[in-house]
Parts: sequence; structure tokens; C-alpha cells
Amino acid sequence: MNRRELIGKWELFLFALLVAVLVAGTLTSEYFLTTSNISIALAGAMPTAIVALAMMAVIVTGEIDISVGSIVGLCATAIGLTIERGASAEFAVLASMAVGLLAGALNGVVVAYGRVPSLVATLGTLALFRGVAQIVLEERGISNFPQWYQELGFGTVPYTPFPWSAIPFVVLFLIALFILHATYWGRGLFALGNNRTAADYSGIATRKYIFAAFVASGLACSIAAVVLTGYLASARSDTAIGLELNVITAVVLGGVSVFGGSGKLIAVVTAVFVLALVQNVLGLAGVTPERQQVVTGLVLIISLLAFAGPAKLRGWIAKVTSRTNTHTVAN
Repeated sequence: MNRRELIGKWELFLFALLVAVLVAGTLTSEYFLTTSNISIALAGAMPTAIVALAMMAVIVTGEIDISVGSIVGLCATAIGLTIERGASAEFAVLASMAVGLLAGALNGVVVAYGRVPSLVATLGTLALFRGVAQIVLEERGISNFPQWYQELGFGTVPYTPFPWSAIPFVVLFLIALFILHATYWGRGLFALGNNRTAADYSGIATRKYIFAAFVASGLACSIAAVVLTGYLASARSDTAIGLELNVITAVVLGGVSVFGGSGKLIAVVTAVFVLALVQNVLGLAGVTPERQQVVTGLVLIISLLAFAGPAKLRGWIAKVTSRTNTHTVAN
């Protein structure tokens, strides 16, 4: 079975899994299918869903961004400080977007032009961005947001269970769907993940594409920060700690190869909602957040094994080991 056939079957599996989770939730708690619970589950999933759209663009190039949680925290800090100093909430949103773009650009410069492996680069900026947020905001929480801002994160569209935050998500999803699957730029991102050397020879500006993917990731994080601070009705320096685990798990569970080059956005979005509903069901069943993290970690490992396969993983490990040995001998 080739990879395209596997992804097609995996999409069907995800939809079946989504239905199974809905059935399990109904059997677990009488409150699962209530309007209020569905609204809470969807509103809580929106920040992950928004960041996952851009994370797919990064991962299909063969890179990864593990600093997304810290970027969201830094953007949340910018929102809080802006409002604390008397600026409008609209200006705070713009401040968040500016910070997110700058953070994404820094990642992009280090990875694309500094040629630093993205795992190492974003591990560094994960600590950098979170550290800056904690220094600036310390342990304070800022919560004097206007009512409309809080409604954006937690309120629902009248007569529906859908949160207002679903509207920017749907808009971003349609934009990302078009760019990734229907444009030359999107095809270039997939080409980078498939064979970077061939992409270079074919005239694709690989560095610019990678840089743009990281900038898009930063922008998505800034929008997620707006939604999340509205949802929590508070801006803190520790906002979105651990978000990267949920985002990466959703992208990999959605069938995007961690080695780059393949994946479908609709499957990623389906995976986001599968994870959100699983966590919601576990919460209704009395499972603690710590144990829910264990479940998320197991889902990530199983997804990696399903798509990479033991043989591919061994080949990747051998490649990394070979590069390390070569570097050691050269030194």
C-alpha cells in the first residue's frame, strides 16, 4: 500500500474514530451532548486548531516548530500589557499579531538562513519566548478585558453551540486549505518535504518557503493568543504551556508525515476535534488533566509508529547517527 492510499484509509479511520468518540461520550455522561458542553469543548479546541493549520505548513517542509506554546504565551503577555496600559482591545490584538510575526520571523531566520535544525532552534526559542514573558509579566494575571473580547473566546453564536472563535478558525482554515492544496506556494512546501535537493534544482526558493512557513506559524499563534486570553478571561505569562504537544499530536494523528512531503488539512482538523472530544470525555469521566496528558502522549507515539513505521524510524535514526559521526570525525 502506498502512502496516498494509507492517508485515504486513515482519513476514513479518523471519521470513524470521531463517531466512536461521540458514541462513547454519550454513554459516559448524560451531559456530553448538551449544548453547553459541546460549546465548551469546541471553544477549548480553537487555539489548538488555529495553530495546527500553520503547524502543518511547517511540518510538510520537513521542519518542526515546538515553540508555538511559548509564542502564544508571549503574545498573551503583549495583549495583557497593552490593555493594562490603557490601550484598546483592538490595539492589543494588533500588538499580539506584531509579536507573533516577529517571533515567527526569528524562528524562520535561524532555521532557513542560519541553517540550524528546526528542532534545536525552536527548542531554544521555546525557552527564550517563555522566559521573556515571565520576566515582563512575572506572576501577574491581567483580566480587565471588555465584554466583547471575552465573548470572542467563550461566547457562542446565537441559537447555536458554536463559539464565536470558530468564525476566525473557519476563515483561516479556508485560506490555509486553498494555499496548501491549490497554489504553487503550497505545492512548493510539499516539494521541500519530499526532496529538498530536487526542490532546489527545480528553482524553488527553499529558504524563503521555510521562512514563510515559520512566519505563518507565528501569526497563527498570535491569533490563538487572542482567542485563548478571551476564553480564559485572563492574560498570563504561563498561558498555553504544553500547547505544542496537543498541536503536534493533532497534526501527526491527522496523517502528516513528520519527515515532510505529505498530508491533508481536512484530516488534521478532524484529528484536532477527535483529541478535543477525547479529552472532554475523559474530563467528564473524572480523569485528571495529568492522566489526559498521558493519553495524548500515547496517541502521538502510536501515530508516529503508524505512519513512519519501525523501518523508516530506524533509517532516520541511522541517518542522524551517520551525520553525527561524520561531524565528529571532521572535528
